[in-house]
Amino acid sequence: GAGGEGGRASAAAQPAASKTVSEPATSTPIPTLPPSRGKGSEARLSARYERPLASPAVRQRARDLGIELQFVPGSGPAGRIEHGDLDAYLASGAHGSSASGSSASSTYARAEGTTETRIIGLRRKIAEKMAESVRRIPHITYVEEIDVTALEELRAHLNANRKADQPKLNVLPFIARAIVVALRDQPTINSHYDDEGGVLTTHAAVHLGIAAQTPNGLMVPVVRHAEARDPYDTAAEIARVSGAAKSGKASREELSGSTITITSLGTLGGVVHTPIINHPEVAIVGPNKIQERVVVKDGQMVVRKMMNLSSSFDHRIVDGHDAAVFVQRIKGLLEHPATLWMN
Repeated sequence: GAGGEGGRASAAAQPAASKTVSEPATSTPIPTLPPSRGKGSEARLSARYERPLASPAVRQRARDLGIELQFVPGSGPAGRIEHGDLDAYLASGAHGSSASGSSASSTYARAEGTTETRIIGLRRKIAEKMAESVRRIPHITYVEEIDVTALEELRAHLNANRKADQPKLNVLPFIARAIVVALRDQPTINSHYDDEGGVLTTHAAVHLGIAAQTPNGLMVPVVRHAEARDPYDTAAEIARVSGAAKSGKASREELSGSTITITSLGTLGGVVHTPIINHPEVAIVGPNKIQERVVVKDGQMVVRKMMNLSSSFDHRIVDGHDAAVFVQRIKGLLEHPATLWMN
């Protein structure tokens, strides 16, 4: 910066052959150095000073290069370190070596090279399916926040009073049920669209895909006939098919035939995301993480447990208005969870 240039100009104005250096108007005196010394002694003498002489620009460059200035011989007046000294130090190969005399250097080694990995097998199939979905389907994503305070209270109560043979409930069985109920009014969303044949096939049964991360990549095991299951049965089946997918033991039937999909990252769910539709389906529902937020309720600031719902739809089949109606229906059901299993 301007300060650094002024410092160099001031130092350069001093006689190069002078055996002593006058103190500048600063609070820290500049030590007097012998007029003649070898490069080895320069490094040792420079290492004695707590703060080697250098302009701000040189210091910044040294930091960028990972160089400790106390080990760099300075060629300027009073041993001042210049840019050329950094270049010479780098060229000498001393940078980062134990020859600097420091047994615990704070510098880090630079990483070099690249690694190429051929994407084959299942990972390749997943990549191709995702690319096909994005290429063929014009996505529309709709995000809404949901107050799940009552739902979390109900879930905690059910878990505290469950029977020995009943699984512990997370939020997914409730979201699954909300989807099932919301589809009653909008069955077209529970469909497959053959865009090449121009045929939309709407399914009466809700075969719910559960996007699951596995050691082999993203898979979508299927909970069949979600419309006929209670929360415990839904939770048990989600755990069973997801476990089979993660262990590599899922059958072809368990990994195909879904009519609408839930994609959840659990506690890593973030605030919002843009889920990709599982082609040839026309919708995917993506719950985000539940977190406490300060919200305004009945004119008062209160702390509530909130969850965003990020859902994508095939815009060729589902208009924006219909997508909003569907998500708002899910929101109403989850905010009043007693209505989930009311016919």
